[in-house]
Amino acid sequence: MGDSDASFPRLVSLAAHDLRTPLATIHGFAQTLVRMGDLGEPKQRYMEMIDSAALQLAELLDELGVAARIEDGRYEPALQSADTLELARGAAEQLGNERVAVSGQGAEVHVDVEATQRGVSALAQAALRHGGLEQVDLRVDGPTLAISPVTPASGPVVLGQELRDLGAAVGVIVIRALGGSVVIQGETLAVKLPE
Repeated sequence: MGDSDASFPRLVSLAAHDLRTPLATIHGFAQTLVRMGDLGEPKQRYMEMIDSAALQLAELLDELGVAARIEDGRYEPALQSADTLELARGAAEQLGNERVAVSGQGAEVHVDVEATQRGVSALAQAALRHGGLEQVDLRVDGPTLAISPVTPASGPVVLGQELRDLGAAVGVIVIRALGGSVVIQGETLAVKLPE
């Protein structure tokens, strides 16, 4: 693709953007039918599954779009001050507090809050899913968030070295694009955010 506007990252961004319109229609009608609540079983449960899947697809498209903008040098993060303990709690809430135990003391960092929180949540989810775990700890130590345990099998996936988890791969890309770092130290994934 010789034209500079037809670069692969721009093509991915365009695809992610264009897919959101039909997905919004699916999600909107699924939500409407779920709220009506008069479908009876199992139709009601099926509509709830469709609604949930539409939300997951929207999140995946968001992640793909962010990664494409970063790759193309067009990422303009909405930097804000945030407390790392609050970021960790928000990330844990997305997965369920019974799956991610948050502890420690926060510090102020300057990040794209939504993208960072989604990235940290994806990293914790990858540690859970690819490590075969029921729960992980998310310890906050100032600007560093430590997810543990990270198993030998899940480590390369969580770091985005083995591309088997889009959320984790994009999470690492976003954190590094913001000036942070993501490394494994023993059985711990250390995410250092920019102060």
